[in-house]
Amino acid sequence: MALTIYLIIDPMCSWCWGFRSVWHEFQSELPAPVRVVDLMGGLAPDTDQPMDAATRDYVQGAWRAVAARTGAKFNFAFWDECSPRRTTYPACRAVVAAGLQTLSARKAMYEAVQRAYFLLAKNPSEESTLIALAGELGLDDARFAQDLSSRVVDQQLAAELYKVREFGVTGFPSLIWHRHPPDAPARFGLLAAGYTDLDRLRACWAELLA
Repeated sequence: MALTIYLIIDPMCSWCWGFRSVWHEFQSELPAPVRVVDLMGGLAPDTDQPMDAATRDYVQGAWRAVAARTGAKFNFAFWDECSPRRTTYPACRAVVAAGLQTLSARKAMYEAVQRAYFLLAKNPSEESTLIALAGELGLDDARFAQDLSSRVVDQQLAAELYKVREFGVTGFPSLIWHRHPPDAPARFGLLAAGYTDLDRLRACWAELLA
């Protein structure tokens, strides 16, 4: 029986940043036949408006909560050095655009955006930041810049967001299992919603396979 795990994430989601070490360990333990597909969750839609004071406080509070629970590091200089906007769609498009060049570039861009945002105090809501990251990753940055605002990337991101809604996911990170039994309808269900520690994730996986 074919089994797919959908990893639903957002590159500017602080809980996804805190989850990365758990996910890397868990993924390394998955048997080879299990297929893993990541989907961009689209935490915050497009806006040109600067982040208001209440939202800035809320997001910084989330960073502190993630750091306290997971040990993840954050560079709070971002809040003094950048002019944040409450949008993650540009960063999500960057991941999709990188993936048009190579599949490995998709993962590399996702991780590069995380590092830029959470550790290096760079603003991934700005196109210039994303194009610079593409260059640092060795991508064709001219093609990347074109793809970033292309209809193809918009359509792919929209398709991923539709799939996320179809699964009923509203928080990140989330893991969805999807079984494809021969000669029977496919089935899917929730493996983990929100940050989940490794022991709990292993237990949920064992329950699924039982």
